[in-house]
Amino acid sequence: MSNEEAKEQNSIPTGKVERSAKFVKTGFKIGGNYIKHYSKKLFNPDLDRSELNEDNATDIYQSLSELKGSALKVAQMLSMDKNLLPQAYVDKFSQSQYNAPPLSGPLIVQTFKKYFGKTPDQIYDKFNIRSTNAASIGQVHQAELDGKKLAVKIQYPGVGDSISSDLKLVKPFAFRMLGMSEKELDVYMKEVEERLLEETDYELEVRRSIEFSIACKILDNVVFPDYYPDLSSKRIITMDWLDGMHLKEFLATNPSQELRNRIGQALWDFYNYQQHELRAVHADPHPGNFMITTDDKLGVIDFGCIKVMPDDFYYPFFSLTSTNLFEDKEETIKAFRKLEMILPNDTPQQIEFYHGMYKQMISLFAKPYITPTFDFSDKTFFDDLFGFGEKVSKMPEFKQARGVKHFIYVNRTNFGLYNILHDLKAFVKTDTYKPHVENGRN
Repeated sequence: MSNEEAKEQNSIPTGKVERSAKFVKTGFKIGGNYIKHYSKKLFNPDLDRSELNEDNATDIYQSLSELKGSALKVAQMLSMDKNLLPQAYVDKFSQSQYNAPPLSGPLIVQTFKKYFGKTPDQIYDKFNIRSTNAASIGQVHQAELDGKKLAVKIQYPGVGDSISSDLKLVKPFAFRMLGMSEKELDVYMKEVEERLLEETDYELEVRRSIEFSIACKILDNVVFPDYYPDLSSKRIITMDWLDGMHLKEFLATNPSQELRNRIGQALWDFYNYQQHELRAVHADPHPGNFMITTDDKLGVIDFGCIKVMPDDFYYPFFSLTSTNLFEDKEETIKAFRKLEMILPNDTPQQIEFYHGMYKQMISLFAKPYITPTFDFSDKTFFDDLFGFGEKVSKMPEFKQARGVKHFIYVNRTNFGLYNILHDLKAFVKTDTYKPHVENGRN
């Protein structure tokens, strides 16, 4: 569905009471779905949860898409992790990457007046009041100025001011859907809150976008728009318009294997250059943030979410993925302790258990890192990876919070990268930008 066809929103609940009421109403709907499910189950004991999941996913997504902001962003993040949620949620929540209901024209004009004291037509030579793309935090409009085609990203009203309260409201839903422990969920939500506060600060995003696009200009087949600080504000960003297709559209054209590999290589280099040379990474690898340009390059159009990797995380983590550290059990356990995967009060039996499980998990995850090339079309690799993740998610030993907070976005980044490369069925050289670790002893 295009945004022309999507139903426009004329208002967004911005106050705590309004937004809270929306969540309460959704909670009642979900309660009704459970009653309906268990009533049907009385007459059909073999009934599975697929209809219940579908109903709940629809009601939650509808509510979040009207509220926009951090709650919808969490849904988007969860949709990228195939292990966390039933398929109905993944399918529904992934719509937030492209197709949240757009804001109406008057709300757009109101936002411009608030931050520039002018309407869009007074700033640009041309401005399309209909958005081309509406996602969780903002929507994009096409504009023109001095003969240049521009993309103007406008943040939804109230999004930046409601992050903390929204996350408190979304917590019970997340608790139920994810099955995490209270402590683990608190760590998760705190890290998400920190990143979202950064992501809704568009002045910070413009600075970072300029900084990262300059740093990454050395990469082959990766392109970035120019950004215009004078035409940007805390809630509005103006950048060059990149012509091209999103991944889904690109794949629908049945591109050649050579082109898939080229785009995949550009993506691999883009992420690993940042991780290992900049120690900070674009941590929002959903397909909506990339374009395949008309000259067959990877266009990166969003630097809102950046995760900085401190040394006390970077060295032990990448020593585990990229060296022979696993050959030394004592050093491996030391690295696991630094990363809080093994905790101070663990018994010898627990240490043995977690050492074995994490070694197996990381060895599986690190397969692309330990060979000079990797075929991401390999279905067996992904079946093993997600199968192991599903097994672990059901084990009581993993209900307790484990791992430092940096894992949340670093894992999300790398699994998101793997998923896009799998969709591309790309064959890439994986030895282009290697971790800076020596024998895992840093």
